[in-house]
Amino acid sequence: MDMIIGTDKLDARQAAEQLTLLPHWQHDAERGAISRSYRFADFVQAFAFMTQLALVAERCNHHPEWSNVYDRVDIVLTTHDLGGLSQRDIDLARCADEAFARFAAPT
Repeated sequence: MDMIIGTDKLDARQAAEQLTLLPHWQHDAERGAISRSYRFADFVQAFAFMTQLALVAERCNHHPEWSNVYDRVDIVLTTHDLGGLSQRDIDLARCADEAFARFAAPT
């Protein structure tokens, strides 16, 4: 889960281009945020996913807005300091998708 730390706000064209690589994420252009819900087998998997992503977020000093109810984790990403999306949000979304794929993979 390597992250590129981009600190510039993405313009509309850049955001649209980056979001083609994140088809499960919803874009709220007005808010300057992206969001996604993940479903897991149970609470333990959901919490393990959050733990993995929390370690990445802390290392990169870029923290998601999120909530957890049993087997569901809802995430919103935006760069508050910039008032919109940055490469940091895209990278963290990609890390979240990669972590989720490991839970969804058959063992």
